[in-house]
Amino acid sequence: MAVPNITLRQLHYLVALAETGHFRRAAERVGVAQPSLSAQIAQLETRLGVRIVERGTTTATLTPMGRDIVQRAQAILADVAALEESALDDPMGLSGTIRLGVSPTLGPYLMPRVVARLHRDHRALRLHVREGAPDDLLRDLAAGTHDAVLVQMPVIGREFTVERLFREELLLAMAADDPLGDAQMIDPAALAGRGLLTLSPHYKMTEQIVTLGEAVGAPVLRAYEGTSLDAIRQMAGLGMGLALLPSLYIRSEIRDGDDVIVRSVRGKPMYRELAMAWRRRAGRASAYHQLADIVRDVERSILSIG
Repeated sequence: MAVPNITLRQLHYLVALAETGHFRRAAERVGVAQPSLSAQIAQLETRLGVRIVERGTTTATLTPMGRDIVQRAQAILADVAALEESALDDPMGLSGTIRLGVSPTLGPYLMPRVVARLHRDHRALRLHVREGAPDDLLRDLAAGTHDAVLVQMPVIGREFTVERLFREELLLAMAADDPLGDAQMIDPAALAGRGLLTLSPHYKMTEQIVTLGEAVGAPVLRAYEGTSLDAIRQMAGLGMGLALLPSLYIRSEIRDGDDVIVRSVRGKPMYRELAMAWRRRAGRASAYHQLADIVRDVERSILSIG
């Protein structure tokens, strides 16, 4: 009996299995019963004549050959997504569906206004927003899970088109009763010996915090790595250290009379560069350029509010 040809469904299931490492979780992700997913993976193995997955009681581990096959499957699925996107590239406006990945240090403080603008001006567009750590966002972009991502520069990878969006100022946050707050602009020498709070190393802002600490003699408090901007803001408010926070977060979440205040560092203005990235081979480049323009305009409108 002839073995059926490889299908895109099988490749989709395989990538989900590789990303979750678990048959049940992979089945939940793609919306099928676990036996159906297992059967499709088994058919794929039979067709290729190799073992792709080592099956455990609760986990699924890729074999060395399986890892190579998953990489090829991801590339194939990305090409298919680009082919589908090319048919949706509407030079007259935004339409269809765009899956946008966003860093959690940016999304909550920018995307609500972006979504509102799109709902007002581009009702034919369905924007699906999903947050993730920067490295995960770029990995999922390459694999075709996202159509585009909003991340901090630099973006590494020749397979991506990167469009710079805007530069966002970073300010120093501290407890409201911190003596440093007596000055509107902090002298760098005053930071010597003060602990700096930080996010996990997965975020590029962490590199900037380390650089600041080295320049002014302020140690980075690795024991207090936050998992979100809210976490390090709360720790700063409790006097556990100083936090470097982006201006969009500050405008959204910090008010006069709160437990934290923000200040600039004299002679050391700090910024982060934000960009939109998409696969170079994607067929909807004009749509992504339009979306980038909208994001850029929304950020300017937030700054103009004061």
